[in-house]
Amino acid sequence: MLLQEIFGVNDYVRDAARRLAELGYVVLAPDLYWRTEPGLELGSDEMPRAFAAMKRLDPERAALDALDTLAALRKMPEVTGGRAGVLGFCLGGWLAWLAAAQGDPDVAVCYYGSQIPDAIDLVDEIDCPTLLHFGGADPYIPRDRVDAVAELVATRDGLECRVWESAGHAFDNSFAPQFSNPPAAAAAWEITSAFLARHLPPG
Repeated sequence: MLLQEIFGVNDYVRDAARRLAELGYVVLAPDLYWRTEPGLELGSDEMPRAFAAMKRLDPERAALDALDTLAALRKMPEVTGGRAGVLGFCLGGWLAWLAAAQGDPDVAVCYYGSQIPDAIDLVDEIDCPTLLHFGGADPYIPRDRVDAVAELVATRDGLECRVWESAGHAFDNSFAPQFSNPPAAAAAWEITSAFLARHLPPG
């Protein structure tokens, strides 16, 4: 299951789905804005509208939607053995964290989930292998909060945290020149691909 940034299920999300499919995974990317603004697709230059859309989103309902999507994904005939994981970026990274704590994905990968530091106490509810990525120069997540998350994660078996020093927020998004950091994105994707292959090998 692939969870979107604040810009909706747009070309970047579809490209991320393609990358996961190339690794051999079945990918389902739900429209998290379906209750408030169905089909919303924004570019990275539409930040005010994206923030407004995110403010209208009920995170608890969105987390439940994500878990429903995970259940639907597991029932798809293309999915081997009913095993499924979650990967999310930005807003989706935070919701992937919630899904890992509140549900039972087989693996979780969270890219720069802005609200994860506020929900770090959920770490004790997470049973699946979980990988976190943060940018060391992220203006939306204070560095001391990133470090606090990394320090706590380091004490938990099955959890990993990578901080990419030169990267800011949304560094994986090659469709957003103001955010994109290709070296960090490539290195993080290599780590992510290996992590998924270890814990949820494609069937």
